[in-house]
Amino acid sequence: MHSFRVRLILALIASVTVVSVASTYFDVLAHRHVLREDLERRTKWMGMSVQSDVQNAMVTGDPTSLLQITEFLKTRTGALGLAIYDPHGQLLASSIPAEIMEGLKRGVMQKSLQNGAEMGAFGHGGDWQWLEEVFPIHNGTQLQGAMAIVVDAGYIHAAGNDLWRRSFWRILALVILIVAITVGMVRWFLMRPMSRIAERLRHLRTGRAEDVPLPSTVELSLFSSLAREMENLAESLKAARAAAAAEARLRDAGELLWTAERLAVHVRNKAGSSRIFVVSNREPYMHIQKGRETVCVVPPSGLVTALEPVLRACDGVWVASGSGDADATAVDEFDRLRVPPDEPRYTLRRVWLSQEEEAQYYDGFANEGLWPLCHIAHTRPIFRAADWECYQRVNQRFADALLAEMEDSAEPVVFAQDYHLALLPQLVKKARPDARVAIFWHIPWPNPEAFGICPWQAELLDGLLGADLIGFHIPLHCHNFLATVDRVLESRTDREHMSVRRRGHSTVVRPYPVSVTFDGASRPDAMWARVEIEQEREAARERLQSEFGVRAESLMVGVDRLDYTKGIVERLEAVGQLFEDYPWHRERLTMVQIAAPSRTRIPSYADLQRRVRETVERVNSTHQTARWKPIVLIEQQCDHEEVRHWYRAADMCLVTSLHDGMNLVAKEFVAARDDEDGVLVLSKFTGAAVELRDALLVNPYDIAGVAEAIHRGLEMSSDERRERMRRMRRQVMEYNIYLWAAKILGDLRDVRLEPAEGAELRRITSASVSSGELAMKKLA
Repeated sequence: MHSFRVRLILALIASVTVVSVASTYFDVLAHRHVLREDLERRTKWMGMSVQSDVQNAMVTGDPTSLLQITEFLKTRTGALGLAIYDPHGQLLASSIPAEIMEGLKRGVMQKSLQNGAEMGAFGHGGDWQWLEEVFPIHNGTQLQGAMAIVVDAGYIHAAGNDLWRRSFWRILALVILIVAITVGMVRWFLMRPMSRIAERLRHLRTGRAEDVPLPSTVELSLFSSLAREMENLAESLKAARAAAAAEARLRDAGELLWTAERLAVHVRNKAGSSRIFVVSNREPYMHIQKGRETVCVVPPSGLVTALEPVLRACDGVWVASGSGDADATAVDEFDRLRVPPDEPRYTLRRVWLSQEEEAQYYDGFANEGLWPLCHIAHTRPIFRAADWECYQRVNQRFADALLAEMEDSAEPVVFAQDYHLALLPQLVKKARPDARVAIFWHIPWPNPEAFGICPWQAELLDGLLGADLIGFHIPLHCHNFLATVDRVLESRTDREHMSVRRRGHSTVVRPYPVSVTFDGASRPDAMWARVEIEQEREAARERLQSEFGVRAESLMVGVDRLDYTKGIVERLEAVGQLFEDYPWHRERLTMVQIAAPSRTRIPSYADLQRRVRETVERVNSTHQTARWKPIVLIEQQCDHEEVRHWYRAADMCLVTSLHDGMNLVAKEFVAARDDEDGVLVLSKFTGAAVELRDALLVNPYDIAGVAEAIHRGLEMSSDERRERMRRMRRQVMEYNIYLWAAKILGDLRDVRLEPAEGAELRRITSASVSSGELAMKKLA
C-alpha cells in the first residue's frame, strides 16, 4: 500500500507538471503575440506621424538635412533609429546603430519599394531585438524613396521570461496543493473504506462479523458494487457457518435435519446429469416499475424457498407466468432471464397471458371452479365452457414453453405445481416419454361425490395421470384421489401400493406434507429468546396504541389471505363469543387480524371482504371502550418480517380454516417462537392438524367451542404451553420445507421408467418408500 501511495504521488506530480508547463507555454505564446501586435500598431502610428516631415526633407535632397531629421525624429519618437532610402534602395541617411543596421533584412526594404506598401519584420542580433517597419514615401504618384523605423522589441522577450518565472512558482504551488488534496481524498475516500472492508472481511474470516458494524452507505458510496458483493459474501459465510455449526451440533446430538445446502447436495447426487424443470403459475421473481426505476421483488412464497436450492444446484429452469408490470423489459428475445439477480444460478422462462386469459383461466376455471370444488367450504363452484377452453389453451402454452426449454436435455425431471396446471403432465409425457414428471396438488382433494360436480373431471384426472408421481399433503387426500380415479376412469388402482395404471402408464400417489423454513441452524437460547420476544411484544403494544388507539395486555393474531376457506368470519364471531362468555378478558385481550386482499375481481371474495368488515364493526361496537377494542383489522399485504414480528409478539395464534390442504400459517407461527412459548388454536380441517397434535384443535363451525379453546389457551400454565410448543417445534424442524422437496424429487428420481405396453407396474424403490411412506402412515 505504501508503494501504491508513492507511485500515485509521483504520477500526480508528473501529470500536473506536464499539464501546467504546456498551459504556461501556450500562455507565453499568446502573451508575446499580443505584445507584438501592440508594438506593430504603435510603430505604424509613429511612422505615419513623421512621414510628412521625411517627405519634405527628401524634396530638398540635402544629405545634411536628411541626417539631421533622422536624428531629430529618433529623439522625438524614442525609436532606436530611422533610415531613409532612395527609390533604388540606396541608403541616404540613418540614425540606426551600426550593429543593428548590419542585421536589418534587406528583403523587407526591397519588397516595400517594389510593392509601394508598408512592410515590417522582427529581427535580432547581438544583444538587440527589434521591429523594423518600412514606409514608402510618395510625391503624388511618384515614389521618392522609403523610410525605415526600427523600435526596440527586447521587452517582449523579457515579459515572456517573467511570465515563465511567475508560472514556475504557480506550478509548484499547484502541484503541492493537488498532491496534498489527492492524498487526503485517497486516504479518506479510498484507504479508509478499504481498511473498513478489509477489517470486516478479516472478522468474517475469523467468525466475528458482529464485532465490526457494517460501513455506512456514505462511506462506501464509491464502492457500492463491491459493498453489495461483500455483504452477499458475508451472508453466505454466515449461513455456511451457521449450517456447519448446526450440522455439527445435531450430529453430536444424534439428529439429522435438512438444510438448503443438504438439499442441494442431495438433488445433485440424485439427479446426476438430468436437468430439473419447475413449472408453476406464480413466478419466483417479479419485475415491477417504481417511478423511473425497475425493481426486482420476490413474491412471498414457501415454494421459492424450497425449490431455489434445487434449481441453483443443477442450473435448472423455472417456467412461470410473467405477472409483473415490467417483466417484459427484463427478458431476452426468448423470454428468458437468469436469476437471482445478484447471483444468477438458474433460468426463469416467462409465459405471457392476456387479461382475458387471466380472467378465464385463473379467476374463472381455477379459482371459481376448482378452488371451491376442492375446499369443502360450502361455496358453490362455477364452471363455464369458455373458462374450460381457456384453461386447456393456457396449459398447452405452458407445456409448449416447457418442451422448448427441455429440447436439448436428456431424461429431464419436471416438477409441476398445483391445480392451475392439471393438464400439463399428460401434455409433457406424450411429447417426452423419457421425462420424469411429478405434480404437487397444494389444495385438498375432495371425495369422489364432491369432485363429480366438475363437468370435465375425466379430462382433469387423465391430465394428472400423465405424471409419474402425484403428491398431496396428507394420506386422506391421496385416498380421495385414488377413489375418484377408480370411480371415473377405466384404470387399475392399487390401494395398497397407492398407484394407478392406465393405458400402460403407471402413476404413484404419495403424501408429502409441505412445511416452512426451519433448519435449526440458528436456535438461540430460550431464555435470551424470551427477552427478545418481550421487547417485540412491547413494540407491538406501542404500535397498537399509536396507530389504532388500543391498549391491551395480551395479543392474539390471525394471518390469512382474505379467502372464504380461511374461516375468518367464524373466527371473529368466536372472539366476540369469548367476551360474552368470559367478560374478564375485556380490556385485556385484543385480536389482530391481518387479512391480505386476494382475488378481488371474483364476486365471492368481494362479498367476503364486506362480511369481514361488518363482523369486525359489530364485535367492536358491542364490546369496545374508550381506550380498547377487541379486534384490529389490518387489510394489507404484510411482508414476511412484519408478520414474523406479530407472530413473536402474540400470546396466541388462531388458524380456523374451514378446509385447508395444509395451512402454513400454523407452522410459521411455531417456527417463529424460539422462546418455546405461545398457544396455537388450529382447525382440525387443516392438513397441519395431522402433524401439530399439540395445538388446541377445534371445529371452526363451533363458535362456542372455538371461544372455549381460546379461553383455555389464555388460562393454560406456562409449563404446559412450553411443553406443547417444544413438541410442535420439533415436528416442524424435522419435517421442514427442505425435507419436503428432497422426498418428492428423490422419489421421482427413483421411479423406474419402463416401456408403456407389457411392462410391470412402475414403482418407487423400497428404500424411498420405507422412509417416506412409513412416516406418513404414522402421521395418518
